[in-house]
Amino acid sequence: MAGRFAPRPTRTTVRGGHVAVPAGVPRQAPAPGRVRTWVPDGPLDLGLVLGPLRRGSGDPTFRALPDGSVWRTCRTPAGPGTLRVMAYGGEVRGEAWGPGAEWLLERLPGLLGADDDPSAFVPRHRLVALARHRRPGLRLTRTGLVLESLIPSVLEQKVTTDEAYRAWRLLVRKFGEPAPGPAPGPMYVMPEPRTWALIPSWEWHRAGVDNKRASTILRAVRVAARLEQAVGMPAEAARARLEVVPGIGPWTSAETVQRSHGAPDAVTVGDLHLPGIVGWALAGDRDADDSVMLELLEPYAGQRHRAARLILLSGKAPPRREPKMRKWDIGRF
Repeated sequence: MAGRFAPRPTRTTVRGGHVAVPAGVPRQAPAPGRVRTWVPDGPLDLGLVLGPLRRGSGDPTFRALPDGSVWRTCRTPAGPGTLRVMAYGGEVRGEAWGPGAEWLLERLPGLLGADDDPSAFVPRHRLVALARHRRPGLRLTRTGLVLESLIPSVLEQKVTTDEAYRAWRLLVRKFGEPAPGPAPGPMYVMPEPRTWALIPSWEWHRAGVDNKRASTILRAVRVAARLEQAVGMPAEAARARLEVVPGIGPWTSAETVQRSHGAPDAVTVGDLHLPGIVGWALAGDRDADDSVMLELLEPYAGQRHRAARLILLSGKAPPRREPKMRKWDIGRF
């Protein structure tokens, strides 16, 4: 059969994930996107609300442009989609492309914090009250998608942030698909569960992901449908379902539901830095552990995640007294 058919370029045979376009065939202009406008019932800061969804400055699924617009790609239940969000004059305009466009626009208010209730938060410390006053546009996002927050959270286990962001960037660019619509620059949609399951072991290694984290992701994508169903559960029940998967513990489940559910009380425990930052900000204790942090946050029961975010936004952190955690690139071995 060799030579009878011309080879068809695919994502895996073209460097960078771009499908080659044969010479002489003009590239078609992207179809107009679907549009929805929404008026929030209070101040809204797009950067603060959507910022937790960004995994580093080179995240191929997220872009924040100088004109104030925010672009993100998602793998929705209806298929891949690209969303552009712009706020002006007290109104938010969302534009979406791809099979998942309708799904994204339908859930736009929830993504921007419409389901969040900032008025339920009562500051108990001067520092927290001041941070809230300076950041009135802070709302907790709710994506309605579990896997897109779970996988990068697993990649962040036990490594530096830079290492995790690099792994996410390399894997999405290599195994994801180009974003639909006129996305700025090379943006990609994260791979579907079956694609994650078929990534060869050496590609995980090249991305700097050890076998423990890779195995956790593989176990998770095998039950992806069950995990996505957790969106309809209360945050604590969703965390319990996630933690059934070996390798997913309280730290990872909290980081996931903070984004997928907009959970205001899902405080992150087991973090290397957060207890010391909270302890220093509220009690001058830079050596605070999880138990001390939870005790300090007890007055904010029901809103502990929001309190922790406001403390981080206050900028008050203990001075450094030791070098950063050493980076290891296992892909070089």
